[in-house]
Parts: sequence; C-alpha cells; structure tokens
Amino acid sequence: MLWRHEPPGLRRPILVVGFEGWFDVAKGATGALDWLADQVEADEVAAIDPEPYFDFTARRPTVRLEAGQRVIDWPANAVRAAVLGDEGHDLLLLAGTEPHLRWRTFSEDLVEVARATSAELVITLGSMAEAVPHTRAPQVKGSSTNPALAARLGLSSPTYQGPTGIVGVLHDTLDRERIPVISLRVAVPHYVSGPPNPKAMRSLLQHLQHVTGVATNWVGLNEPADDWQRQVDGAVSQDSEASAYVDQLERQADAALQDDLPSGEDLAAEFERFLQERRDED
Repeated sequence: MLWRHEPPGLRRPILVVGFEGWFDVAKGATGALDWLADQVEADEVAAIDPEPYFDFTARRPTVRLEAGQRVIDWPANAVRAAVLGDEGHDLLLLAGTEPHLRWRTFSEDLVEVARATSAELVITLGSMAEAVPHTRAPQVKGSSTNPALAARLGLSSPTYQGPTGIVGVLHDTLDRERIPVISLRVAVPHYVSGPPNPKAMRSLLQHLQHVTGVATNWVGLNEPADDWQRQVDGAVSQDSEASAYVDQLERQADAALQDDLPSGEDLAAEFERFLQERRDED
C-alpha cells in the first residue's frame, strides 16, 4: 500500500500526524504540519495509495493544468522527513486526509512507516471547535493511554466515549503494537471556525516543542496570528451581541485558566528519560 522513497538516515525520529476532517477544525492540525514541513524543508519519503481507502464519489480528485498537461491530484497521505541537524530527534510529518474506508488497514500502514523508520514516538495533532474566546491563547490539551508517559509529561488519560475518527483508530492500533503515542489537541472558537487559524497552529507547534524539546519555530506564526486576531476583533466589534458573547467567554476562560506547565527543559528531560528506558527494555 506504500509507494516508498528511500528515507534519509533519520536520528531517533518522531512521527507527527494530523488529518483533514472531523478532528481538524479550521485546519489547525494539518495547517500546523504543513507550515512546519516548509520550515524544516521536509522531503517526501512515503505515500499511502489512496485507491483502497477512499470513496471518490464522496471525495473527488481534482484536475489541474501544469505546463499544458492535465494532472490529477488524488487525496493525499504523504509522509515527509526532516533531518534537523543539532536536534536530538528528526521528524516524520504527515498532514493527511481522513480516509473513508478500511481504517484498521490504513492504521497498519502507518505502523509500517513507524517500524521502517524506527520512529520512537507518534504524536497526533487535532483541533476541535469549543466555546472559547478568540482573544485568549488557545488551550492545548494532551493525553496518552501510556500511564508511564502520561505521568512523566503531566498528560491526562483519555476519557472520551462515543463516535471516533481515524485518530482514535490509529491510537488503538499503536497501543496494540506497543508504540508510544501522544494526542495534542487545540481548542478553536466555534464562532470563527473557518480556515486558516494561525493562532491555533502556533499553539499546537508551541506545545509540540514544549513537550518534545524539538524546535518548531512557532514564533514565525506571531505576525499571521496577530493579523488574524485583528480581523476577528474588527468583525466582532460590529455586532453588540457577538461582543457580549465574547466577553462572557473571556470571563469563563480566565476563571478556568490552568496552572502553568512545567518548563520546557523539565518536560524534555522527562521525555528523553522515558524513551531511554524503552530502549533499555528493548
């Protein structure tokens, strides 16, 4: 199912994935991954054949002209690799499209990528619409079903029950294969959920760096995030009911403000200790 390109020699890679669809409001997750891939000059190393996994009447391929030739673009799930030089880990990045069919087999394809590249950890990124104000820093929640990893990094254990998406199936598959996996998800204001949302992208990348110690250059999104907020501020100020609603959300957000996370250095040290202990066990 994989079209392979020879991967470069990767150093203790981390596989970070996000999928367009139910778990990608405002394209917070895939937007963050695409932006990061450009920053680190990631190159494609593998792609999952879309044929077995998509209903093309529901998600139609598109046709474009390139140098006078017609080119068909299919729903993509390509894995890109970035060699980061001085960083302790290299990255594998997948900003993909949630498939329609055969989710278990699709997840097994991603396990194959993780095994073939000796990925030490998988991190899924997501964005969900919630009753949060656009004026506050977007809150990122992290969870893991691995008790040791959750305890080390101060993550919660998943408590959600109900319909799930490809991310839920992927987590289950990775758990069964004993590959550590973390979920990071950002809250997006439900009243402004159209893409792009650089403020949500920035928060996800900032948290990814905070947890892993791998530089994501999230500060490069400061200007786009500020521009986005100014635009939303302008729209909200024109509607008294919207302004009152945002004021209410601000009060709720401030009252529920969580304690500061441990320092990035402390989290990164715990992260590395966890991975070292797994290597020692193997």
